[in-house]
Amino acid sequence: EPAVEKDNDEDAAIPADPGVKNYSFAVVGGEVYYRENSVMLRQKLNKTSKERVKGLVKLRTCVRELIDLQMDEYTPDSALQPKQAELNRLYDSYTRKYGLINDRANRLAFDRDSSYYLLCSLEILDDDGRLKRKADMFSKRTIKQHHSVTHVDTASDAITVSIGERGRVDLGYMSRLTGKTEAEIITELRGVIYRDPVLGDWQTADEYLSGNVRKKLRQAQEAAGQNPAFQINVDALAAVIPRDLDATEIEIRLGATWIDPEYVQQFMYETFSTPQNLRKEIQVYFSRRSAEWFISKKNKISFKDVSAYSTYGTGQASAYRILEDSLNLRDVRIYKTVVDKDKTERWVLDSKATTLAAQKQQAIREAFKDWILRDPERRRTLVNVYNEKMNNIRPREYDGSHIVFSGINPEITLQPHQLNAIAHVLYGGNTLLAHEVGSGKTFEMIAAAMEAKRLGLCSKSIFVVPNHLTQQTASEFFRLY
Repeated sequence: EPAVEKDNDEDAAIPADPGVKNYSFAVVGGEVYYRENSVMLRQKLNKTSKERVKGLVKLRTCVRELIDLQMDEYTPDSALQPKQAELNRLYDSYTRKYGLINDRANRLAFDRDSSYYLLCSLEILDDDGRLKRKADMFSKRTIKQHHSVTHVDTASDAITVSIGERGRVDLGYMSRLTGKTEAEIITELRGVIYRDPVLGDWQTADEYLSGNVRKKLRQAQEAAGQNPAFQINVDALAAVIPRDLDATEIEIRLGATWIDPEYVQQFMYETFSTPQNLRKEIQVYFSRRSAEWFISKKNKISFKDVSAYSTYGTGQASAYRILEDSLNLRDVRIYKTVVDKDKTERWVLDSKATTLAAQKQQAIREAFKDWILRDPERRRTLVNVYNEKMNNIRPREYDGSHIVFSGINPEITLQPHQLNAIAHVLYGGNTLLAHEVGSGKTFEMIAAAMEAKRLGLCSKSIFVVPNHLTQQTASEFFRLY
């Protein structure tokens, strides 16, 4: 049974105290109330639960007062010490009587309070849920005001500040920081920033010289033909283009979506000896919308066709059907009808026929592999297409050393791999944080969300975590910010 219940007496509700946050407990006249919007409802508690809640309310008040003191940048560290001593005294007294704030009994009594997870962050626990140490708030200043840089001397310093404060290359902002004109800054940062000829904005080298660099090179060459200023883009992109692969380094498989259907159709006609009079009807198509291959009128082939029903097919599956399954990366399956004792029919897998069809499917795949690069002209065309469409990406390298992290706990220092991961989240779109357990992924998520909001990259972040990690994640959030 929960430790907290609403009191149903008529006088159990009083107007909400503006000083009490919504969805929080308060003590009024020795009684425990819980604020819900415009009213505070008296709670019916047993004696122990009431004392637990009262003690946590005192702790909450002390923590909030200490936070308010730290928010005032003119409050010296020495002025924090009396309040920190009070917090230590209240915490020690409470835990001696009722155990850790994170313990189950205290959670049942107080987890409806909006500040419960703030109080949980006062305790740093080990993997077994035992207290490892008190949080830094008990003895150190954990809130440090962020002061924006108002002046720098060089353009290289200005771009670092611009990326950290604005999340992008902002020439106007950089000009105000340095007192230099935008043209002077562009000249000083030649080779460090590039103007995108399509988007028209300025980007850092790590951003511009990554992604589909072959496409960017074509765009830059076209722009340089009209404006010589873009020749620097052409030279820089040409230097980072991935090395062209030759035919021996490329494996071309049936079903690869970058292959022109005309080549698959040509292979089908030559390998299966498709009758001339049916070639206008039996054709290969590929739908870009559904990413699916289709062979039209494949059932018009005569059962007497040896190539279709013997060499590369079976009596139950023609070579054309097997080819279509292969193009769509499906293993061919043959089914048969069986009749149960109650005269009902059902389809079951025909293992013997399926095994034979699978052998034909493998033969078609091997035939395609031998055929596709046999012709020199076709091989040259396909290699060029592959390099253009598939060998065109240069991964971006992310550097998070410039990130400001306004409001972060100054006693916590993020590691270089965490800074770079946060930069990846901020500037790279979808990001997988695939670090090992214990390497700081939670702090990366929290810091990335806070920075994204500060920079205006998002308005609200949503964290989806397993139910049993909700409390831990909330405590880590309050610990970092």
